[in-house]
Amino acid sequence: MLYETAARAEEVLRLDVGDLDLTNRTARTIRKGGDRDTLHYASGTARLLPRVLAGRDRGPVFLSSRPPRTDALPALSDLDPATGHARLSYRQASALFTDATHGATLHQLRHSALTHLAETGASSALLMAKSRHAALSSLQRYVAPSQTAVAQLTAGLDPHGRRRKVDG
Repeated sequence: MLYETAARAEEVLRLDVGDLDLTNRTARTIRKGGDRDTLHYASGTARLLPRVLAGRDRGPVFLSSRPPRTDALPALSDLDPATGHARLSYRQASALFTDATHGATLHQLRHSALTHLAETGASSALLMAKSRHAALSSLQRYVAPSQTAVAQLTAGLDPHGRRRKVDG
């Protein structure tokens, strides 16, 4: 979901089941700065969400794997009423992801998503809308096209490198 939405990890981790529109593949979140916003996800997330939700119709979307300690109970809004498990924290999510990927970070998913979208030719306006950046200067550090993408762009613009179709 982080990759498909190009969202900040906090925006995804704060989602509740009621924030999801499974039919339209969107989720309502609170963006950096406190404004409400919509995340758009694709088929990969749509296929996995039913397993993550496991039939739950309320509570946090992403849960820790065990109930919270009794000496540090989270807010009721951060508890799943069915299982008693707490909302997955950024620290927990980060540790799980870094361990599973042998060192990658959650933020790299956002960076990679925006870079890959830019390499497909997405406009700056669309990249800003997808990433919810308010300024182009903030977006620029995320968009770092690969050498392969630069080579493909150069080859595509080379008038002598393309074969011309011959009539006949």
